[in-house]
Amino acid sequence: MSLNGLADCRTYEGTKIPSFVPYADNGGSVIAIAGDDFALLASDTRLSSGFSIYTREQRKLFRLSDTTVLGCSGCWCDTLTLARILEARMQMYLHEHQKPMSTPAVAQMLSTMLYYKRFFPYYVSNVLAGLDEEGKGCVYCYDPVGHCQKVAFNAKGSAGALLQPLLDNQIGYENMDNVTSEPIHIEKAMALLKDAFISAAERDIYTGDSIFINIITKDGIQEEKFTLRRD
Repeated sequence: MSLNGLADCRTYEGTKIPSFVPYADNGGSVIAIAGDDFALLASDTRLSSGFSIYTREQRKLFRLSDTTVLGCSGCWCDTLTLARILEARMQMYLHEHQKPMSTPAVAQMLSTMLYYKRFFPYYVSNVLAGLDEEGKGCVYCYDPVGHCQKVAFNAKGSAGALLQPLLDNQIGYENMDNVTSEPIHIEKAMALLKDAFISAAERDIYTGDSIFINIITKDGIQEEKFTLRRD
């Protein structure tokens, strides 16, 4: 079964029967970086399928609270459904407990929601970023069936395999000799995000046009837009 949104044809007793394919990969990439007192979450704005570009200005970041942002890539209809249900459950929690849900709590709830749909999973790569109860940055990455891992940085989406090694080298100092590991500052993280997406746009046709960066600090969430190549 293909995942390109086209129906496959199966032969049954000499008759071709088209089979329904519910998934489509609409591309896009997401990067998250956590620091001591901040978290950055960025995604590109290209929404495409195959060699067709549907729009060049589609945001893939969803603000769930003043300290939590969700980034998604993959099947866009599944993304919208998942984000809508997640926002609704957070509103229910707010009305019942009279306080917003913390980022670690949102991370656990998202894991439970994805696992509940494991037999017909959302075809979405999710990255959750925000601040925990102590004001420290945190990033949670997921697979489609709900496995959750807390990390300092992560890349998902169509260019994830290109972006993750760069983050491992520049932030995690993997396989580097005579280098002292030190906490990353927000200025370096911002510059690294932009360089990573510029590189990805050169190699991945499903990542491009622009990126939106959400800067999460104790003062709230700020947004910055950065334009990539347009071809």
